[in-house]
Amino acid sequence: MGLVAHVPIARHLLRARDLADARYSEALTVADLAAAAALSPAHFSRSFKAAFGESPHQYLLTRRLERAAALLLATDWSVAAIGVAVGLRSIGSFTTSFRRMYGMTPQAYRTAHPAAARHVRVPRCVAMAYGRPRNRTFREDTGASAA
Repeated sequence: MGLVAHVPIARHLLRARDLADARYSEALTVADLAAAAALSPAHFSRSFKAAFGESPHQYLLTRRLERAAALLLATDWSVAAIGVAVGLRSIGSFTTSFRRMYGMTPQAYRTAHPAAARHVRVPRCVAMAYGRPRNRTFREDTGASAA
């Protein structure tokens, strides 16, 4: 009969954290994360906070708000659309949580951090032409075929 290897609780907690990182936009609950860690919800919450310094709910909210901040800067989506995209269903709670974390509303954050295109000194048409692929075709039978 073989010995069953003892898996440290930290490994189980990392599975739950990885789940939160990968599926932050879904309606995850503490029970879902606890199931991923193979722990009871209460024990999971205590262990997660001890290991990572914040509750599972707060960790998930932080990931969502970080992604929302990135989307505010990289897209022209509405604030409501961004809130839904990151898994926050209420625009009011999204705005409140965002203000608590970043010190301003999502719209004010977007205004305070203008798009990088505004800072480019090269005209857009030149930048687009430079980034365009050259008119080349890929053929394996060209080149050293005479050899």
